Amino acid sequence: MDSICPIGLQCATEISALLSPPSPLQVQKYYHDLLTARGCSGIKVKQDGNFGKGLYADMDFKEGELVLKDPMLVGAQHPLNKIDCLVCSFCFCFIGSIELQIGRRLYMQQLRANESHGCEVGSSSKHCHEMDSSDEEESTQQCTSGSSKTKVPLPEGIVESLMNGQLVLPFSEKFSLPPAVPCPGGCGEAYYCSMSCAEADWGSSHSLLCTGESSDSARREALLKFIKHANETNDIFLLAAKAISSTMLMYRKLKAVSLEEQMKHNTSCVSNHCNLSILLEAWKPISMGHKRRWWDCIALPDDVDSSDEASFRLQIKMLAFESLQLLKTAIFDKELFSLEIYGNIIGMFELNNLDLVVASPVEDYFLYIDDLTYPNKEEAEKITQPVLDALGEEYSIYCEGTAFFPLQSCLNHSCCPNAKAFKREEDKDGQATIIAQRSICKGEEITISYVDEDLTFEERQASLADYGFRCRCSKCIEEEP
Repeated sequence: MDSICPIGLQCATEISALLSPPSPLQVQKYYHDLLTARGCSGIKVKQDGNFGKGLYADMDFKEGELVLKDPMLVGAQHPLNKIDCLVCSFCFCFIGSIELQIGRRLYMQQLRANESHGCEVGSSSKHCHEMDSSDEEESTQQCTSGSSKTKVPLPEGIVESLMNGQLVLPFSEKFSLPPAVPCPGGCGEAYYCSMSCAEADWGSSHSLLCTGESSDSARREALLKFIKHANETNDIFLLAAKAISSTMLMYRKLKAVSLEEQMKHNTSCVSNHCNLSILLEAWKPISMGHKRRWWDCIALPDDVDSSDEASFRLQIKMLAFESLQLLKTAIFDKELFSLEIYGNIIGMFELNNLDLVVASPVEDYFLYIDDLTYPNKEEAEKITQPVLDALGEEYSIYCEGTAFFPLQSCLNHSCCPNAKAFKREEDKDGQATIIAQRSICKGEEITISYVDEDLTFEERQASLADYGFRCRCSKCIEEEP
């Protein structure tokens, strides 16, 4: 593979520098600056010689209290989920209107009914499932009027009327959503809740990954091939592309600032060392994540025998190589396009990512209708019940994807954690939300569980082996045979 893509040999110094772990002082400064910029109080990141980074309480937290809201560094909605949920491509809040969300679902439902085939899209493994408040309350949060187990088609023209805004559902104004802002590059794939989100996404990564007509035709064709490959194999490649794009764009921005400063002071710095320093600064957010090569750290699937492990890991490496070649054709950057760098970026997501979950306002809407009293409920359900029956049992689908969160990734594991990832009713976007599971004292490390805490000792240890460590928390010490 090196003979086919020898970038690793050409840029060995740069690649080694990019993959070198940051020093404890660099880690401390980066997270101190990040917490300060975000206005986060009550938590701090500390480096531990035995366990790496950890998140610690800098104040007391009560059970159920919010510990952290963490905006993602990069995130992506699962491709198949885009069919059911129209969300902002930057912050992942729902957009459009209740009618548009329902109309799109019904329209896509009709298309799927007409097409008897489909393909399963791979997705990355999950560091930790982010629960939603409705997960724990599903027995009480069901729409009691219910929806038909067998989907009942709506009369012709209703779906179109929902999508174009001609049909307004009763009380939907109480669940207003931001209007959908199209991608400025005209790709027709990305939509946003505001111009500020559109501009932020364009500046951070999308300007390099947009497949709109305004982009170069050869680059657009290469990007479409890359996206198709990711959709058909593993959408973790889409996250890796965003990480590389964000680093490239930040590098260009920092280099432009550096050149401007040099012109202002009549100095010059064109050495490779100067350029590497700028690249390392742009790479800094990615450098902080714990990394291993993807083909080394990915969990062995249950249906792959241990005797075939070497062959399986080679196949995964080849899959990453194929993806890299497609992406390299579209947005070439020699330092960032080595297989070693690409494999470590994907491995970082494999080891550190969290489910991206945002509850749909469609569920809240139908629950609101269900809670109305006579005669309002009876009048409203004349319109809403046929729609609910057409949607079927799964009348509301969450936005789902994968993301990397810089602070959440610092949370270490415990089989008896004091915190958990949990979306409250007011959490309407893609930020990670960490809630205290019990009282947490100042100075105590904040931990979550990477695995199901109800598993046996042996099952937990086997699952955690995929993360490269053996748990020695108090629960494991007590239960160890």
